[in-house]
Amino acid sequence: MTNRLESAKSLYLRKHAENPIDWWYWCDEALSTAKAQDKPIFLSIGYSSCHWCTVMEGEAFSDDAIAQYLNANFLPIKVDREERPDIDSIYMQSLQMMTGSGGWPLNVFLSPDDLVPFYAGTYFPIEPRYGRAGFLQVLEALRNYYDTEKEDLQKRKGVILEALRESAILQTGATETQERELLIQGWETSTKIIASNSQGNSFPMIPYGEMALQGTRFNFDFPSNGKEICQRRGLDLALGGIFDHVAGGFHRYTVDPTWTVPHFEKMLYDNGQIVEYLANLWSAGFSEPAFERGIALTVEWLQREMIAPEGYFYASQDADSFLTSQESEPEEGAFYVWNYAELENLLTSEELRELQQQFTVTVNGNFENNNVLQRRNPGKLSETLEKTLEKLFVARYGAIKDEILTFPPARNNQEAKTINWEGRIPAVTDTKMIVAWNSLMISGLARAYIVFREPIYLQLATKAANFILNHQFLNGRFHRLNYAGEATLLAQSEDYAFFIKALLDLHQATLLMVYGHGAMGIGQEKREEGKIDWLKNAIALQEEFDKYLWSVELGGYFNAASDKSKDLIVRERSYQDNATPSANGIAIANLVRLSLITDNLHYLDLAEKSLKAFRGIMNQAPQACPSLFSALDWYRNSTLIRTSTTQINALISEYLPSVMFAEMPNLPDGTVGLVCQGLKCLPAPENLEKLLQQVQQSQTRG
Repeated sequence: MTNRLESAKSLYLRKHAENPIDWWYWCDEALSTAKAQDKPIFLSIGYSSCHWCTVMEGEAFSDDAIAQYLNANFLPIKVDREERPDIDSIYMQSLQMMTGSGGWPLNVFLSPDDLVPFYAGTYFPIEPRYGRAGFLQVLEALRNYYDTEKEDLQKRKGVILEALRESAILQTGATETQERELLIQGWETSTKIIASNSQGNSFPMIPYGEMALQGTRFNFDFPSNGKEICQRRGLDLALGGIFDHVAGGFHRYTVDPTWTVPHFEKMLYDNGQIVEYLANLWSAGFSEPAFERGIALTVEWLQREMIAPEGYFYASQDADSFLTSQESEPEEGAFYVWNYAELENLLTSEELRELQQQFTVTVNGNFENNNVLQRRNPGKLSETLEKTLEKLFVARYGAIKDEILTFPPARNNQEAKTINWEGRIPAVTDTKMIVAWNSLMISGLARAYIVFREPIYLQLATKAANFILNHQFLNGRFHRLNYAGEATLLAQSEDYAFFIKALLDLHQATLLMVYGHGAMGIGQEKREEGKIDWLKNAIALQEEFDKYLWSVELGGYFNAASDKSKDLIVRERSYQDNATPSANGIAIANLVRLSLITDNLHYLDLAEKSLKAFRGIMNQAPQACPSLFSALDWYRNSTLIRTSTTQINALISEYLPSVMFAEMPNLPDGTVGLVCQGLKCLPAPENLEKLLQQVQQSQTRG
């Protein structure tokens, strides 16, 4: 017996299709039914690769007694946060207000008349444990509270709704802090955050790393070792157990402060950001072979496992997988870890010895009697060690890399258990296309192409961007998701902002000419293949972004379009960086970049209004919004270099974080280019050395 979710396109929703719970989608009919029947709404939000979401689905949501009570006394609604980040953001903020922390699964109880939450939590066990009440007890208590404590319920909701509204308005607050001091504050805060030795989980936190790296070009007093801190974050990522050293790709985070044992899901958004950060580190002078290897293997993983035939990138891979097809439940990390006895059987004694010298491999292991591979030292791995890792690849996948051009995804647990895999049973892959996440990977690949001059990086980025341009516009509107060729759900602010950034990054990347890779260089190919005008597409999409999501009264961009926000209790403007950058931080930087490359000051006006809108939060909570500080850096230090293709080739791979390039084929006699700062250009330099001096001065003038 299945419920309404059986026909869902979302993998996460379909995972709940066989629950005895009478799940609804988030829709007008569900909301009106709850109101008509005076049933509080049980809103449960998660995503397909969320481990504890999976646990709760198999426990509480599969229990008949819980389902019977829930169906009779509540209206249960399931939401995939990857489909509706606007809904998730509002109710996650509510959870944080109530409990001081957040996470998924996000389980919230709403009053049906106004959708205001009155209670929220994350994982609820089926029976009381971990210091938490059993889920049935929670349901009974909350239904009793809803029925008998109406006055207290209204007071409680009023406090929460007022707090949400105040947060959405974002009072500008005091503006006494000068922009230079504010920028220093943002850089210091981000640098301290990635320098801190946490006592718990270790997350990539790339928006903080990018802001910290941007600040290293200034002569700020603190900290003196900012460059080392940024490099250390890169090493933690490229050497740690968070990276899949056998097959490429970065896991979500590690459960320890030593970057050893990951939470094993692989998310596209993490990988796109990490690729860009490692490429930026390399271009900033940190030529660490592990960075180059991390990018190269991640691109191999993308090509093999994460690209649809149409060219877009899949969303994620689960943390859990089955040891055998007879298992009823998957185990976390089973696809990735190595038992010592297994290693002894696969490798010669010499190979195992070298592996132990370079990786954290022991008899007892570091994760449930298994080994997660973590490198002990930076540098280039030996050829013999790479061959050893190739053996492990064969053990996992059943063939050598050259024989597996594509590795078909297991789209659900049933496929994972029934396909006759040559090696281990892989984790399930969520094959939906999310514009925002694809855009982060496109940007990462574009930057990696500029830095390393590998044509395949640009080819993959171009194909994904082309798919979005050709398939994600329906009836004149931009759409967020694509399920097996079908675009759905209107784009949200992060989709617009991240894709505009990706288009601008591709515009810059295709200024670069690379020859010597086969009969035709990539620079020639980009002129042959349709002459894609990335800038024109960015301008057109920015126009739509401004039309539907710009806040005329407040400045900045709302999370969802004006004509698709009627079911939200508040309209938020994303400013906080979490696992991904804030939409407004990226959007403001985009506006500055567009103003540079088009000479259209309207974009600069919007950027200025947006920064003013978020000035208060930047003063009060710099730890929340590194991308806004990156945008402020762009606003104060934006620089345009107009020069020849030859000079662009020489300069574009340098780390110049607030610079855009423009081709200027007819340079004045006796000059190598022009360096422009917003509304003015500097005196034309007669040689490359003077041009570089102007660029360095321009990038730090703020």
